[in-house]
Amino acid sequence: MYAPPPVVEAREFVRIPSEFHMKGRRSTWVDVQLHGADAPAFLEGPSFDREGNLWVVDIPWGRLFKITPDAKVTCELEYDGEPNGLKFHQDGRAFIADCKNGLMVFDPKTGNIEPFLERALVQRFKGLNDLVFASNGDLYFTDQGQTGLHDPSGRLYRLSHDGRLDCLLSNVPSPNGLVLNEKAHVVMLAVTRANAIWRVPLVRDGLVTKVGTYVQMSGGGGPDGVALASDGSIAVCHVGLGAVWLFNPVGEPMLRINSVHGTMTTNCAFGGPGNRQLFITQGCSVLVADVPVAGMRMFSHAEVGADPTVAGFAH
Repeated sequence: MYAPPPVVEAREFVRIPSEFHMKGRRSTWVDVQLHGADAPAFLEGPSFDREGNLWVVDIPWGRLFKITPDAKVTCELEYDGEPNGLKFHQDGRAFIADCKNGLMVFDPKTGNIEPFLERALVQRFKGLNDLVFASNGDLYFTDQGQTGLHDPSGRLYRLSHDGRLDCLLSNVPSPNGLVLNEKAHVVMLAVTRANAIWRVPLVRDGLVTKVGTYVQMSGGGGPDGVALASDGSIAVCHVGLGAVWLFNPVGEPMLRINSVHGTMTTNCAFGGPGNRQLFITQGCSVLVADVPVAGMRMFSHAEVGADPTVAGFAH
């Protein structure tokens, strides 16, 4: 449909040091998701804090790593969980979409982690995947579990800043990464097993209407993590293809970023000078590539109007 976009190659920014490689342990997540393959670490959920440090999660081993701008790696937490997505609230806490435990909250100042939302009413989640804050403090997150075309029952939730939980979609075949557009009236949702990015318009009172396909992809395993650029473009990690695509605001491919480490390009975040670099998680590594657009400021969706003392975020 479109001409092939220009191609660049990502370079390695950092690899998790061998001292942190997990050995001699079993993980149900690894057995199911990676078919038992060797996984000394499996990184996801890249997110920058206010000091410019990049945080990533290690899904199967329940760890949070902090990576300084000069690529120094420390393990800041290890707990009984399967963290998948991570975003910082305007008060400095990290909210984590945990496949095993639900929505968790981590305080980098104290090193404490605790449950924030373990289930919807009295029903357990299928397995949370990723999350994003809106400008008013509302939190959108995906509940993926093992859903797919065989079971299109994945969910998109919104946790309002006043503590109300709404299920916006319940028919998604593997909901994954998500971003809000700059005006926060459209959710761009990665639907992995449909190999597509859905456009989810939000109307009065945050209701959903006229959901459609924004980008139909092919090959690989499907889209995973996504990141928003300041001009409305989105970067999409294509798991199984070893690539990250940059699509312009109308869904045309602008750039293909190829990985130097195989096919499992899982998630990404804008950062670096002028926010014009894309940091990409893959296995034990974080890659980086220069891109022609600037990313949205990491805290643009959390600083404006988000009050951590309101009912929903008073923990």
